[in-house]
Amino acid sequence: MRFATPRWWYVRQGAPMPLTRALLRPIAWIWAWATARRIAGGRPFDPGIPVICVGNLTLGGSGKTPVVRAIVRRLVDRGVAAQVLTRGYGGRLKGPVRVDVARHGAEDVGDEALMLAKDSVVWVARERPAGADEARRGGAQAIVLDDGHQDPSLVKTLSLVVVDGETRDGEWPFGDGAVFPAGPMREPLGAGLARADAVVLLLPADMAAPDPNLVARFGAKPVLVARLAPAAPPPPGPQLGFAGIGKPWKMERALKAAGCDLVDFAPLPDHARYDEALLRFLARRAETLGAGLLTSEKDWVKLPPAWRERVAAWPVEARFEDEEMLDAILLPLREKVAAKRSDEG
Repeated sequence: MRFATPRWWYVRQGAPMPLTRALLRPIAWIWAWATARRIAGGRPFDPGIPVICVGNLTLGGSGKTPVVRAIVRRLVDRGVAAQVLTRGYGGRLKGPVRVDVARHGAEDVGDEALMLAKDSVVWVARERPAGADEARRGGAQAIVLDDGHQDPSLVKTLSLVVVDGETRDGEWPFGDGAVFPAGPMREPLGAGLARADAVVLLLPADMAAPDPNLVARFGAKPVLVARLAPAAPPPPGPQLGFAGIGKPWKMERALKAAGCDLVDFAPLPDHARYDEALLRFLARRAETLGAGLLTSEKDWVKLPPAWRERVAAWPVEARFEDEEMLDAILLPLREKVAAKRSDEG
């Protein structure tokens, strides 16, 4: 069973604590202890090529996957054969396997892997060292690791953590700092930041500037600001939106900000599966409202082929505000790739 992300996870520090959170605190302490122990005891594998980890500090959706896509494109455009490695959450294949969009479905490799494979080389592997080795054998000059900041199994050349920078409506990306299941944190903030080389602060397209109080939490860490912007305008006419992503309410806000005539919105659990009964229910609701059906790109790739013709996808992309700063952070990695080429030549 899949559960929706609790919005009370993101209540600011100092706000009244829900009873549920208070009761979950002891489990959160155990989770944090177990995570720290696993990280400290790791024996990382070096695949022989640079690894960029794009991870996060929280559960529940920070916009990590669009950042992975943007970094891979950046490297490929600059002559580095970068490939993506992911565990393929929600898929049945353990891998290592290269994702083939003509052959694999979300039930095989997961929704995020399938979405990324539309324009990148993507490998799925439950065991990341095996996946990294297979990617290197498959021609990768660098690996962009989708998630894995808390996984010590690979040597990482560069570790970026993506933080949802939207701080409206009383929300705070770290809540009051509580670790799962009492809050959204995968580990305490200080511990996660200590292993990061830089922070990618992802803002919605209509937010003027990042919250200075949030930026201050990162101390001396470099902060790259990126915008989660529409890659295309929403479809014209009334729309019924639905999404099974970490924070579906943010897609609802973004659609309205982009000028969508959104007459209804159905939030679903992250990585939700779409069976015929659910899709027919959504279609009947849309017909009653005289609306089209609209979902996220990540959800659209999970739909059966017949339903993809009836539902519009709304793609978004991460756009870095300071591209020169991004290139400067990626430069040592590109130099390593160039040096390896020279040695092999």
